[in-house]
Amino acid sequence: MTREQYILATQQNSLPRIENPQLYPVGIYGWRKRCLYFFVLLLLVTMIVNLAMTIWILKVMNFTVDGMGNLRVTKKGIRLEGISEFLLPLYVKEIHSRKDSPLVLQSDRNVTVNARNHMGQLTGQLTVGADAVEAQCKRFEVRASEGEKVLFSADEDEIIIGADRLKVTGTEGAVFGHSVETPHIRAEPSQDLKLESPTRSLIMEAPRGVQVSAAAGDLKATCRKELHLQSTEGEIFLNAEIIRLGNLPMGSFSSSPSSSSTPRQTIYELCVCPNGKLYLSPAGAGSTCQSSSNICLWS
Repeated sequence: MTREQYILATQQNSLPRIENPQLYPVGIYGWRKRCLYFFVLLLLVTMIVNLAMTIWILKVMNFTVDGMGNLRVTKKGIRLEGISEFLLPLYVKEIHSRKDSPLVLQSDRNVTVNARNHMGQLTGQLTVGADAVEAQCKRFEVRASEGEKVLFSADEDEIIIGADRLKVTGTEGAVFGHSVETPHIRAEPSQDLKLESPTRSLIMEAPRGVQVSAAAGDLKATCRKELHLQSTEGEIFLNAEIIRLGNLPMGSFSSSPSSSSTPRQTIYELCVCPNGKLYLSPAGAGSTCQSSSNICLWS
């Protein structure tokens, strides 16, 4: 027997011999196994419910390849059919309706349209409220249907009305707080034209003259205190078949004694006082203004 065989034989005899070894099972058993199956079953049920809810939402919201419900995604943009409600701000470049229907923007309070520059600063605002329509901008314009003619424009300096005809239908007419510059003012056919200043004076000025004409009616100028007709370089020309100056004071003619048999005076001479006041003096063979000039002392 060699040395190696002897060592191997002595080592095998020295090892303790185990009899009836105890076996340990590998895996999950008992209540752990039942809990695992329960969670797997619960996960499966949740997945089935989620899938059913997703299918139901797709069906109710009418999801298609082109869009969702009334919302359709086209090559030109997004198309909405019917009534749509936006709870948050909407940022778009252009909004227009169909060719056969109007575009309606509705709100319980007001509708506000804002315009901003590239820096986010507010440059224009249009607010449609229950009581008024307000526009805040540098210039406001109203154009004709063709888009070229400006019917109305307003800015800080002036207001321009570009219509061929401006018609005021109010019973009180038009009230202007300051001056008005216009080349022509006329009334409707068979209607009177009235220019009135209730508490102040009425002034009409033009560098080349003012023309007031009434082709088919009377021309009447009425004032409470004084009416001035003044021409700085030319003359005042009254051309009519009959010129009447009513309610003028009459001067007394004392050269002839008064008598009951004297016929009533029917012809008078128009005289003027140094202050510009006019009066009538009984006409005679010559001028009687000097003899009846005592009326100028009263004025």
